[in-house]
Amino acid sequence: MIPRSDSPERGFVLAVLAQGADPDEELAEVEELARTAGVEPVGRIVQHRPRPAQRTFVGKGKIEELKERFGASEAESLLVDGELDPVQQRYLEDTLKTRVIDRTQLILDLFAQHAVTSEGKLQVELAQLEYNLPRMRGMWQHLERLGGGVGTRGPGETQLESDRRQARRRVALLKRRLREFELQRTTRRKERKRTQTPTVALAGYTNVGKSTLLNALTGADVSVENRLFETLDPTTRSYDFGNRRYLVTDTVGFIRRLPHQLVEGFAATLEETLVADMILHVVDASAKDEELDAMIAAVEEVLDEIGAGDLPIELVLNKIDRVEPAERRRLANRFPGSPQVSAATGDGLEALQERIAEHFAGRWEPVRLLVPYTDGASLSELYALGAPIESREDTEDGVLVIARLSRRDMRRYARFLIEEGTREPV
Repeated sequence: MIPRSDSPERGFVLAVLAQGADPDEELAEVEELARTAGVEPVGRIVQHRPRPAQRTFVGKGKIEELKERFGASEAESLLVDGELDPVQQRYLEDTLKTRVIDRTQLILDLFAQHAVTSEGKLQVELAQLEYNLPRMRGMWQHLERLGGGVGTRGPGETQLESDRRQARRRVALLKRRLREFELQRTTRRKERKRTQTPTVALAGYTNVGKSTLLNALTGADVSVENRLFETLDPTTRSYDFGNRRYLVTDTVGFIRRLPHQLVEGFAATLEETLVADMILHVVDASAKDEELDAMIAAVEEVLDEIGAGDLPIELVLNKIDRVEPAERRRLANRFPGSPQVSAATGDGLEALQERIAEHFAGRWEPVRLLVPYTDGASLSELYALGAPIESREDTEDGVLVIARLSRRDMRRYARFLIEEGTREPV
């Protein structure tokens, strides 16, 4: 983990980019990730080539330039905008005599800072262990020449194998504990499904205002600090609109090239997206076109990767209060039908709620029920379902309820159905 101190750590950024790629655009994200982690970028070196060098990451000539400029910058660590394999990381550390932190380590560090729940902390630890396991050999490289034959089994090899076994046992334990959390989530989701309450997941690039939108829609108090990955653990809250209840789940923000360890490890957030009835893909309407397109593409890629691409998705243009009227009209033409909202000011929220309600309108059908007073349990179950109740009237024959039910629940209450204008069973 990156050390914390009152003054930011000084970091030097290294990247391999494709020919023609703009370094300012490509490195803006990793530099923002670094600042969020408490590291101030003090310099950068970019090499344009089709792919990183197999052992050295960048070419030999660029290595000499890196040594010179890294030393002159007085940086304390090297930040690599890419995922290093153990050989590349060890080579750069030996060459520069400094800590080398790749993109995955940087993101894991941020996740470790922001994990709040027990499950989130376990997921971070699991991802870190699985990332570090193949790199543990580097910690004992000064003892590698001991080998493994008869008469050469020294304490270094024993300690290394011991550490590996301990790490593997810890990985197995974490996976078991996370499966227990998964069972708990499954139980909660079954309860939601039983009540037929519509579930909406907020997905989007990190820092586009998903948590602010959740708070605005539901009155929640989720942290909304202007930091990347401020929300890590999934948070579900409810709101009522038009006599109906809706559940909204805030999820972790996505970024470009989200490491596979995180896609696989952070099942809690991603599963909440996958089991939602509808996804609100929240974007920053104030971003430049190129940045906006890149963010939309990154989120869509992750949604497809986790199997959520086939779910109903509604693009929501947030932060519209930062956009001039003429630009709003251009965005309306570019993204026809997409709600324009400001979670910060409340502008457009009611229209968004109406859009969500329209999407789920076909889930329920209007019914008239006459429930005898002797069957109060059925009436209580009706309210427990969370079905929209439009009116209730106490009559001589029982409780007259006008409600909306799903087709499945209509079968359960078929014996109470009556025709409009009568008290006779259907």
